[in-house]
Order: sequence, then structure tokens, then C-alpha cells
Amino acid sequence: MTVDITIVDYGVGNVASIANMIRKTGLSSELSADADVISAAERIILPGVGAFDTAASRLRLSGLGEVVAAKAAAGDRVLGVCLGMQLLLDGSEEGDEPGLGIVPGTVRRFPRTVGEEALRVPHMGWNTVTRQGNADVLPAVLDGDRFYFVHSYYADPSDSSDTMAITDYGVPFASMIRRGNVVGAQFHPEKSHRMGARLLADFGRS
Repeated sequence: MTVDITIVDYGVGNVASIANMIRKTGLSSELSADADVISAAERIILPGVGAFDTAASRLRLSGLGEVVAAKAAAGDRVLGVCLGMQLLLDGSEEGDEPGLGIVPGTVRRFPRTVGEEALRVPHMGWNTVTRQGNADVLPAVLDGDRFYFVHSYYADPSDSSDTMAITDYGVPFASMIRRGNVVGAQFHPEKSHRMGARLLADFGRS
């Protein structure tokens, strides 16, 4: 049986919730730590929660980071979710480990203050996205769609054309990034109800 989406299992991420949401869309998924299975997959999701260095180290030591990077270089469909999105960049102010370098840029911490007001970090809860550029990838994600966020760091792509959507939390930041068929979502689609399901369904059928 053909599997619609393969979720990369490197020990970091809420993979059960992602698989459950994919199932609710009517699509199939599998969880795999097998490099050959991931290499052969048509679409992969790179999940992630927690600290950047821990996740980056596990990807590197498992060899799965090289597999994900090769999939991206081949033009295959890749979706990074939350910390998985941040790992697509070169590195993070949170730690010292290198990221995958698929999308040039740095992951930065939210400022402690904006003007004279303290900014509550992490950014937690529902917020909207504003699309940037053309909508040929994941067209189901619309301006004003609301998604659920939990993060203290955000992606800062070196090339503004790699920003797919912007969200404002004290400062505007890239809540989605895109380079070729590689897409990152800072929010959690698996926790974002109808709009998250629509995003995953669009990814799984594109």
C-alpha cells in the first residue's frame, strides 16, 4: 500500500499527534527511522519539539539529517513543523549545533521587550498568518488563517523570498518558510484543528 506521508522519527517530536491529524484528513502516514524508507518516500514531515541542539545532534548522529537534506536537494516534498522548521536553517541562537542549511538563515530569540513593554515568551496560543509571494505551494493556507503556536525562537531567513507567511508577535516573523518544495511551519498544524488539517491535507495531496 502506498503511504501518503512519512514522518521522520529521530526521537524528538509529537509524532503521534501529527499521525492522528493526518489520519483524520483521510490520508495515510508512517513513522520511520529507516533511512531507506525515508529516502524512498514521496513526502516527508520533519517534526520537532524542545531544544535546537538536542534535535540537531540526534539528526546528525542518526544520519537522518543527511537523508532529509538529500530529499530537499532532489526537489522532493518536505515539511518541517515547529522545531523541525527551525532545523531547516543554518543554525540557532539557542545553541551551537549546525542546522541542515536547506534554507539559509538563523533562528533568533524573541526580544525580551518591545518598546517599553515586556514581551511574554514563549509565544503561546492562536495567531494569524499573512501569505507572502505567490501561493503555488500549499494554496489551502490563506491570509488570516489561525494556527496554534508554542515557541521562544523564530526563523529569520537570509533571503526574504524564502518567507512564505508572516505573523506578528511583538515583532513580525516568518511563521512559514519555503524554498522549492521544502516548506516550514512554525506553528503546530496538528493542534490547529480545521485549518491545520487543511494544511496537512494539501501537503499530502500536492
